[in-house]
Amino acid sequence: MTPKPKLEARQLHFFYGTFAALKGINLAVPAGTITAIIGPSGCGKSTLLRVFNRMNEIIPDVHLSGDVLLEGVSIYQDGLASTTLRKRVGMVFQRPNPFPLSIFENVAYGPRIHGLARGDSLRRLVEESLQATHLWDEVKDRLSQSALSLLPEQQQRLCISRLLAVQPEVLLLDEPCSALDPAATQQIEELMRELTARYTLVIVTHNMQQAARVSEFTAYMLLGELAEFGKTAELFTNPRDPRTEEYITGRFG
Repeated sequence: MTPKPKLEARQLHFFYGTFAALKGINLAVPAGTITAIIGPSGCGKSTLLRVFNRMNEIIPDVHLSGDVLLEGVSIYQDGLASTTLRKRVGMVFQRPNPFPLSIFENVAYGPRIHGLARGDSLRRLVEESLQATHLWDEVKDRLSQSALSLLPEQQQRLCISRLLAVQPEVLLLDEPCSALDPAATQQIEELMRELTARYTLVIVTHNMQQAARVSEFTAYMLLGELAEFGKTAELFTNPRDPRTEEYITGRFG
């Protein structure tokens, strides 16, 4: 059976000025799974991901209609602060973006801002967050060093640790492996699979092989529309929409 939805887009339309970037999206993201969003460049993948935690609010002259629900409750309801939402629905970007602070302070930053921990509790939380991404053993003796001294793959895992430290429910990952080599990509993919034990993940990727490897559900987007959504194995082997078949077989996009 398909798990209960964690995130839902309902009749979602999104506009940059007069340009319709998303057109009537209806999508239910199952809880405790990895859902991949694929499609050609400019189809609205990253826009949809940013709508899920209201990151698009920082862009001028945008508006939307429809709704997005987190566990059945609108994330666009009056009175819900974006900082509160982004604690529950966090985002990892295409390129690692550690703060120009120490490794420790990068992970401790969020819990301090949200008042989640301090003192020994904060140190334990930092360690647990770094252990969750298998980074602790690599950095435990240099926590005071700059996060910018880490390798790109380590920086990406640090950014995920920084996100886990605020105890989110949903992780949004926008092309998290595009700047990494194949070995580093494999590490991040293995980490994503492990994280589904505690979190719901949504990943945007141009790499269809990656979507097939890591996700349980896949959404194919085209020109701002959701062309098809279903279990990954079925979508890649027996797509219902001919546009999906054209894309995954390389005849389009």
